[in-house]
Amino acid sequence: MDDLTTGVPVAIHLETQAVQDGDAANYALDVDGQLVQMGDAFYLRYKEASKDQGQPVPVTIKLAANGDVVLTRSAENRLRLHFSNGKRVQARYRTPMGILPVDTVTPLLQVRLRERPFSGEVNINYDLYAGEQLIGNYKLRLQFTA
Repeated sequence: MDDLTTGVPVAIHLETQAVQDGDAANYALDVDGQLVQMGDAFYLRYKEASKDQGQPVPVTIKLAANGDVVLTRSAENRLRLHFSNGKRVQARYRTPMGILPVDTVTPLLQVRLRERPFSGEVNINYDLYAGEQLIGNYKLRLQFTA
């Protein structure tokens, strides 16, 4: 097996479903990325095409040893969401106007990793809140293979 501490290329398939104010939107992405192991955590990194930004947006998904997942999008508006199964966790959304506190509530969080070939699956259902106001309900389905 390749050395995961230096990173290995992976094929990533990502599907998201969002429901905001009764409107549903679906999004699918197939992209090449990199998987790196640091300590007991795995980091998936890829670049997401962006219509507004002009250049691709770096995305990092941390798969922590305790089962938590942290998603970071490093664009002009920097978003860092922390998912912990069955818990409400405070997150940050940095915009040019300042930092907006948001919370994630994660009723479903599943991470499955397999050895040969090294691959994984991440399933997250989460609700996003600004204070007590529900922004939307989301489902994220991610698969990767080295």
